[in-house]
Amino acid sequence: MSVLIAIPARYASSRFPGKPLATLTGATGETKSLIQRSWEAACLVNGADRVVVATDDDRIREAAVAFGAEVVMTSADCANGTERCAEAAQTLGGGFDIVVNLQGDAPLTPHWFVEDLVAGLRADPAAEVATPVLRCDGRALNGFLEDRRNGRVGGTTAVFGTQNHALYFSKEVIPYTPGTYADADTTPVFHHVGVYAYRPAALTAYPDFAPGPLEQLEGLEQLRFLEHGRSILCVEVEARNRQFWELNNPEDVSRIETMMTEMDMA
Repeated sequence: MSVLIAIPARYASSRFPGKPLATLTGATGETKSLIQRSWEAACLVNGADRVVVATDDDRIREAAVAFGAEVVMTSADCANGTERCAEAAQTLGGGFDIVVNLQGDAPLTPHWFVEDLVAGLRADPAAEVATPVLRCDGRALNGFLEDRRNGRVGGTTAVFGTQNHALYFSKEVIPYTPGTYADADTTPVFHHVGVYAYRPAALTAYPDFAPGPLEQLEGLEQLRFLEHGRSILCVEVEARNRQFWELNNPEDVSRIETMMTEMDMA
């Protein structure tokens, strides 16, 4: 089964304008843009047949071409990364069995997250979309709760049923947990990792679905699939001592740089 990885990137982020071109300094002191680090993460995925950056912005295109990426230009009218991936796949002429959306704000995504995701979708014919979830330890959960107490949008959490099909995703911390956790404790909360694998039919249909109230309230594009009765498989992945965080706000730059230093990532 052929696999396309598309990295959607837009310049006009309301929370962090110009985010794809923000720079991150690794453990060796080398500085690279967010979009370059995300592209490099995608290139490490085993089994990917093609990796492209999908953008509507010439500044991002020029930066991506300079570090060697293939770029697909898309419309400025794309409302989110899923719509941008759908347009990119169509522009490339289709022909892929699975399209992966590795969002351009997730440079710490380990290659095995994507590999497990693709394997999970292949193994579950009832699933139309798949996305990884990572069980939070106490450190991660306490970080989520601290963000919410301070009015920041942190990571997204997910809840799912016995067959691992998604019930809901939220920027709030769900499910509610009354207890407190030490950093190394296992918790019942799952961090939703911002990567998706789509079957082509589901991805093609997505732009024609009307955005529903849940998507609009939460600002989470995957809720459009759930609101239209489409099935999303949540694939539990293992951290393997890797830290993971998405760059949602300007203050996340220092958080991710600290993680990169701790993990000795160049």
